[in-house]
Amino acid sequence: MTEEILVSPERLHQLILAGECLVVDCRFDMTEVKNGRQDWLAGHVPGAHYAHLDDDLAAPVTDQSGRHPLPETGVFSGFLASLGWSEGLLIVAYDEGSNAFAGRMWWLMRYFGQPAALLDGGMTAWKDTGLPLETGPVESQRAQVPCLQANITMVVSSSHVLQNLETQEDVVLDARSPERFAGQAEATDSKAGRIPGSVNRYMQLNLDVNGRFKDPATLRGEFEALLGERNTATVVHSCGSGITACHNLFAMELAGMDPGRLYPGSWSEWIREPSRPTATGS
Repeated sequence: MTEEILVSPERLHQLILAGECLVVDCRFDMTEVKNGRQDWLAGHVPGAHYAHLDDDLAAPVTDQSGRHPLPETGVFSGFLASLGWSEGLLIVAYDEGSNAFAGRMWWLMRYFGQPAALLDGGMTAWKDTGLPLETGPVESQRAQVPCLQANITMVVSSSHVLQNLETQEDVVLDARSPERFAGQAEATDSKAGRIPGSVNRYMQLNLDVNGRFKDPATLRGEFEALLGERNTATVVHSCGSGITACHNLFAMELAGMDPGRLYPGSWSEWIREPSRPTATGS
């Protein structure tokens, strides 16, 4: 793997000084949606713009969608232009530390065929390194709206997942916590449980005790132990609403594996249709 998709705080500092990237702060709080923007204003990586999960990295919710539908191409292109981004410029995304939210920004850029990376350890690592912070809004000169094209082969639909219950050609990899996967706890969605036949890989398992991504060899070994001989191109990533699933996608790509595809609607879309089967238990 030659492309740089994970950068240290020191490396990001170099990229910023050289003008070789655009930084995006993706901090977000599912329970207090205003907190992320307020945290950004209070202190962020110098020059970092803010991306709001609900407003910028997702489309409006519908009666049939999950909680975070994929943004429309034109809308997302306009958002990038508002940041001053131009095609080919590396975007480096981060959040508070785990990159649970920043992973969505990374994946969206890849979905539209553009370079992107994550700041390993996020804002926590940046602060721990002692690098400078900036406060307040970031001014930018709006760029020309890019002509982006989505790679639709990177996603699957609910109908595909439903059909797969019979064909078993793919394996659904669920990034939620073991408790939510088992249906033992559910504070976010209206129904607890999982898609039948799915396998659990809690996204936090991709990180070490310091909140940094595990090294590629370790990640590869863990995914291979979980998936066995299966071709990883057949993996369909799911979670609550298509956000933390991107974390597992990123970890697999970091490990040098085919990361598979994303089910953007995930559990919150799956349960919109009562006829779709669900499972609970360990």
